[in-house]
Amino acid sequence: MPKPGPGRRSMPSGFDSSSAEAPDLLNGRRARRPGRVSSAPMNVPDGLQYTSDHEWVRIIGDRVRVGITDYAQDALGDVVFVDLPAEGATVEAGGVLGEVESTKSVSEIYAPVAGQVVGRNASLSDAPEQLNQDPYGEGWICDILPSDLAAVDGLLDAGAYRQLTSD
Repeated sequence: MPKPGPGRRSMPSGFDSSSAEAPDLLNGRRARRPGRVSSAPMNVPDGLQYTSDHEWVRIIGDRVRVGITDYAQDALGDVVFVDLPAEGATVEAGGVLGEVESTKSVSEIYAPVAGQVVGRNASLSDAPEQLNQDPYGEGWICDILPSDLAAVDGLLDAGAYRQLTSD
């Protein structure tokens, strides 16, 4: 196989193009091959709200807990570092909240609502793999005291997020 030039990647050794899913080198996602069995569906718990940027939100009293979805952690691969927001920081909805670094890439985490960061999951500093192992539990990112708790109602419910990620 020729060496890849600028902007081109070589296929992994042993790559079988007839497999159920093959890399889509244009956008880094998996392209489904028609007529093949796909992998297990992503875990999308009911009772949470979601963003189109693949963050989840759980209301806990007057605050919200934020993390990345199973879909996001699967796309990232093995997480090796998490840049958490500072406690006390003011965030805007859609603004950068932090970063997740994996063996594949670095991705930004976006605030699903405006407000103040009132807690952060410091255990991710020593165990970032919790994002892969338990994205909806021990892998949470931070807690935000929203400027307007009703803003959560404008996010996607589980059904809408499943539809988004099935396309």
